[in-house]
Amino acid sequence: MKLDELLRRVPREAFVPDVIWVRRDDGLAVPLRRADDPDRWLELVRSDDSIITQVDDGATERGIWPTSSASAPHIVVTMLEALNVAPGMKVLEIGTGTGYNAALLAELVGPHNVTSVEIDAVLAEQARAALARAGCHVRVVTADGTHGHAANAPYDRLIATAAACRLPYAWVQQTRPGGLILAPWGPTFHPDDPLAVLTVREDGTAEGRFTCPAWFMPMRDQRMPQDVRHRTRKRWEEMGEPAVTRFGLTVTATTQHIWLDRPDNLVPPTLPRNVD
Repeated sequence: MKLDELLRRVPREAFVPDVIWVRRDDGLAVPLRRADDPDRWLELVRSDDSIITQVDDGATERGIWPTSSASAPHIVVTMLEALNVAPGMKVLEIGTGTGYNAALLAELVGPHNVTSVEIDAVLAEQARAALARAGCHVRVVTADGTHGHAANAPYDRLIATAAACRLPYAWVQQTRPGGLILAPWGPTFHPDDPLAVLTVREDGTAEGRFTCPAWFMPMRDQRMPQDVRHRTRKRWEEMGEPAVTRFGLTVTATTQHIWLDRPDNLVPPTLPRNVD
C-alpha cells in the first residue's frame, strides 16, 4: 500500500484528542478545545505539523514543556518508509501517544501483529478508546517502554516515537536477528536530533547509521538538561559540522558507541552524568 493512500484511509483527526495545545506569543502553551473552535482545531489537525497533545506530563492547565504530541504526517511517512514493514510482520511500538501511528502500522501488517507500549496511563487509555472507535484492535500496553514487551517477542520491527540518548538493550533482545530497530535520537552528538536505523545481528548486537533529522520528545527517563544541546552543537561545530549520515551506532549487551564514518572511530556522546 502506498503511504499517501494509507494516510487518507486513516485520518489523523480520528485519534487526536478534543483538547490540543497551541503556543502563545509569550511561549506558554494553552489548550484549544475542539468544542470551542472546531474549525481551528480541524485546521491544525489536518495540517502537516505536529500537534501538542499534552504538556507537563498532564499536570497543568498551561505550560512550557510539551510531553506528548501527534507527529507531523511527513515525519510519520519518513519513519514508516525507513521501517520497511510487510504484511504479517510483528511490530513493537514504543510510545503509543494518540494511537495514530499504531493504527497506520495495523493497516500495513495487521492489527494482531502490532503491540504498542505507553508509559502514561491516561494517554494509553485515550489511545485504546480511539483505536476501538476506529475498529482497530491493536494491543496497547501501559508500561515503561524501556523494557519493551517481552510477552509478544520476538519482533520483526521495533519503532520508538520518543527520542533516546541510550538505546535500551531490551529492544535488541526482543527483536529477531535481521530485524530493524528505528529510534529517534536526542542531541547527544549532533544538533539535528537524527533517526537511527539499526539491524539486529545473530550475535545479539545491533548496528546501523543515523539518517534524517526527526525531532521527538525524549523518553521520560532520558530527559536531558538544555545545556546538553548547547554543548553538543558546540562540539559538532568544532568537528567541522559533519553530516548526520556519517554517524552510526553500535549496541552490545554491555556497551554502546556512536561513531563517525566507521565503527572503530568512536565519538563520545555529550550526556549528563545520570545517563552517561
